[in-house]
Amino acid sequence: MNKKCYIVGAGDNSGTNFSKGKNEYVIAADRGLATLEKLGIQPDFILGDFDSLGYVPDGKNIEVHKVEKDDTDMMLSVERAVESGYNEIEIFGGTGGRIDHTVANFQTMLWASKQNVKIKMTDKNHVYFMITNDTLEIKGKDGADLSVFAFGGDAKGVTIKGGKYQAENVTLTMDNPTAVSNSFIGKKVRISVESGSLLVIAAK
Repeated sequence: MNKKCYIVGAGDNSGTNFSKGKNEYVIAADRGLATLEKLGIQPDFILGDFDSLGYVPDGKNIEVHKVEKDDTDMMLSVERAVESGYNEIEIFGGTGGRIDHTVANFQTMLWASKQNVKIKMTDKNHVYFMITNDTLEIKGKDGADLSVFAFGGDAKGVTIKGGKYQAENVTLTMDNPTAVSNSFIGKKVRISVESGSLLVIAAK
């Protein structure tokens, strides 16, 4: 049974829009709280060092961290979601700010993927997926860009079907962007990897 958690971070939230369903959980990571307030969504948990929000909020279910720490607010939020039993996570506000934080969020997604969590990050123009030893099926707008990258090491046994360009049982490496600039052609694209992890970037 899938248990879904939404996490809203402090990055660009201009494209953030979702409705909280029954039994779904929402975490505000630092300034993500301001975005949720604008959307009229009450978070179930608020976490961060609150350097980007500018103040420490009052109330229950708030976890305050020091600014100087080893993990990012997003990593702490994803860890909390996984520890709480959520096996499907969607991140908003994870891009568009500092580029180092965006890369850190991809690393956070990799960690979650290795815990057998289905995870994606959504912004105004793209959806980012991370899979490990798994298969992903996605459908995008006809002609929209689709790129696949090995992440965290070589990805072996990669198969891509249903896109403009196909691949069968190939190895993608971290030092060669072989599978960049594919595109949707009006049907579902199936992407699988037998050993390793893939970052999949789909334009909306």
